[in-house]
Amino acid sequence: MKVKYFEDTDTAHVELLDKPAVETREISENIYIDIDAQGNLVSMTIEHAKEKAGLWEFSYQEISRKIA
Repeated sequence: MKVKYFEDTDTAHVELLDKPAVETREISENIYIDIDAQGNLVSMTIEHAKEKAGLWEFSYQEISRKIA
């Protein structure tokens, strides 16, 4: 996964898969997702990321699955 932030446009781009997108869907006024030919989510674009999505702070945490 790659996350790119473009300060000049306050846009964040989250790339989940390294595949070409065949369709872009508008999820809300400032969020778009890209879909591959099989319908898988490839990437997501968030416009006005700091203003609308609170991207002024970014963290990543991996949670291990507990086996009982």
